[in-house]
Amino acid sequence: MILARYERMIARRYLLPGRGEGFIFLVASISLVAVMLGVAALIVVMSVMNGFRAELFDKIVGLNGHAVVQGYGGRLDNWQAIAEQARKTPGVTSATPLIEQPLLAIFNGRVEAALIRGMTESDIRENSALGSKLVAGSLDSVRAGSGKVAIGSRLAENLGVNVGQTISIINPAGRSTPFGTVPRQLPYEVGAIFEIGVYDYDKAFIIMPMEDAQLLLLMGDQVGMVEVQTVDPDRVGEILAPLAKQVEGKALVIDWRQMNSSLFEALQVDRVVSFVILSLIILVAVFNILSSLIMLARAKTRDIAILRTMGATWRGLLRIFVTVGLAIGATGTLAGAALGFIILHFRQGILDGVQFLTGQQLWDPSIRFLTTLPSKPDPVEIVGICFMSIGFSFLATLYPALKAANTDPVQVLRYE
Repeated sequence: MILARYERMIARRYLLPGRGEGFIFLVASISLVAVMLGVAALIVVMSVMNGFRAELFDKIVGLNGHAVVQGYGGRLDNWQAIAEQARKTPGVTSATPLIEQPLLAIFNGRVEAALIRGMTESDIRENSALGSKLVAGSLDSVRAGSGKVAIGSRLAENLGVNVGQTISIINPAGRSTPFGTVPRQLPYEVGAIFEIGVYDYDKAFIIMPMEDAQLLLLMGDQVGMVEVQTVDPDRVGEILAPLAKQVEGKALVIDWRQMNSSLFEALQVDRVVSFVILSLIILVAVFNILSSLIMLARAKTRDIAILRTMGATWRGLLRIFVTVGLAIGATGTLAGAALGFIILHFRQGILDGVQFLTGQQLWDPSIRFLTTLPSKPDPVEIVGICFMSIGFSFLATLYPALKAANTDPVQVLRYE
């Protein structure tokens, strides 16, 4: 929208408070601040929701794979052939055996529920979800026959155990004797402590070599499942459809969406609801712009009439008031985007400060799954939010701009 020189001058004067127009300026300033806060809140919340989903996806899928081929009853016979079939499936990048079994861990009289996870030695050392999250010890020490395991940080904290100390793991399904089933209890030294960042994993997981897990669970050469990685996790169902038909009757193919469907669906619903609710803040701010422009048009009725008699066009007056409203909305939007980025940059410090001042734990990892507040700004989404705010501001200027442009100078100046 190109303005003439006089239109720019008048719009600039209308943006500044004149004599007796302090209240109009106050309402316009409140409108600007409201737009700024609304845009900042929307950017922060949507970025945090995006980060929450991305962090959960990276950590859950990074540790569990894109899908698993799971045997009936938790036992998978002839897993070597199934793994080979999976590797030959187009779109599959890797297929590795895996064992998962809930058992009990004991240390100095403390008993905690644990999830035993048997993995190949190469998978233990090459898994980025484990290697980059070590708190103490080394994954190189976790080798078959070494009697060493890696455990989650929360589980280590609950048991009160450190690297180098020995825990006992109990398998209730032990060997049968004439006196009944005797639980199997074996000692393991803690070789490493990791913190993945997902509370449920950190409080339960015990990682050990595949051979040690088979010995503990009396599984022989069996495994529980085969973990599969694909080229595209969003197309995992389509990629693994042929494999599901090949193993039908022997095993089930379960992808990451089925394993965590309720969690990711809840996140998507929360994301949509948050967007709609926070958009209302911007809408309320836009109504403030509307009211301030209406008051400005009424206060400037005589000036507008004089401008019309001096040759100002209907379109010129329309552009002046639209420019005033858009200037308020655009300035508030840009300030809100800047404030949003500042809040996102210092989000963890702000959260810790609020928790310290209130004495309340606002981010409980046992409820939120993650140990820290995540963030992942989406440039396309942020641009969309800014355009939405400016678009609402433009719509709010139309009524007062049309009202001012349609002012009849004859009626206004009749008795002057």
